[in-house]
Amino acid sequence: MIDGPPDQPPATGAPAEVLAVVDAMYRHDSLAGIVHPDEEPPPLAELRRRLTYCCEAFQACHYATLGRQLPDLIVHTQQAAASSAVDRECEAQGLLSRVFQLTASFLHKYGEDAAVQAAVVADRALSAAERSADPVQIGAASRRVAKSLVCQNRPQAAVDFATAAARRLSDDLTTRGPLGLSTLGMLYLNAAIAAAAQQRSTAAVNAATGYVDEAGDVAEQQGRDLNEDWTMFGPTNVDLYRVDVLVRFEDGWSALDAADAVDDGALAEMTRERRAQHHIAKARAALLTRRKDAAISELIEAERLAEEEVHGRQSVVRLIQDLVGATPVPSSQLRGLAERCGLRA
Repeated sequence: MIDGPPDQPPATGAPAEVLAVVDAMYRHDSLAGIVHPDEEPPPLAELRRRLTYCCEAFQACHYATLGRQLPDLIVHTQQAAASSAVDRECEAQGLLSRVFQLTASFLHKYGEDAAVQAAVVADRALSAAERSADPVQIGAASRRVAKSLVCQNRPQAAVDFATAAARRLSDDLTTRGPLGLSTLGMLYLNAAIAAAAQQRSTAAVNAATGYVDEAGDVAEQQGRDLNEDWTMFGPTNVDLYRVDVLVRFEDGWSALDAADAVDDGALAEMTRERRAQHHIAKARAALLTRRKDAAISELIEAERLAEEEVHGRQSVVRLIQDLVGATPVPSSQLRGLAERCGLRA
């Protein structure tokens, strides 16, 4: 049994791998485009291969591994972009943008401890994307900027930014097939999450659900779930975001109803990161509806799928803390989960 009120989540700050990534972002030589004669950056093909490995690590929720790989990738890709031949400049800038996008997504996992750095690197991702002249990279980078605005408590600015990007890029993205459609659909889903970060009102709920519906139209046009540009976009991801939006509005019963409508077979084909996040969203919905045992079960399943998505994220640790605080006599499962997340039990 947990004695007294639960402890606050451990205030350890950002882990060492996050600090190493931040340090790499601010290395003077790579920022200034200085390439030392004895340190020629790897070819773009090699950097792209390393980026693929890092994206796979992110989707598998292997964040510590990703954190160890990103610093060198950031430095080398910046050097490659600075020294690229004129005829490969757009390609190099697009690759640099994608590395910065992944870095922003990685830093966003650590919440307030890395919010400022995530906003900086998201802006860099968009600048590189604009230099690449690739609408897919511009749209994908715009998503990271929108999320950073939400993290800065500027949800309406995030909505405006994401929807403006979607309108601007819609025609170009639609002509790019599934890759472009996935990018467009994710912009609408980011707009929905931003709208759901506002104070609940009829207008905010209608706006958020409307953006999910627009993403649903794009998913229907795409036809099926695809992992184009690591988005895992399609009808199933739209359904998962619909659940998440309802949870953010604290409409637990509606969120659980929406979760029941998610196809189990399609969910099993999603990445570990998306599945773990879905179980966490269902845990929040279950706690909102006072179904504490169900909330514990969802969190245990999320932990089974992706320990780092549970143990390393302060927002999830706070959810577990809330669950402990709402349970007069915590079960052994809940006590064990709390202890594994650094809470005294």
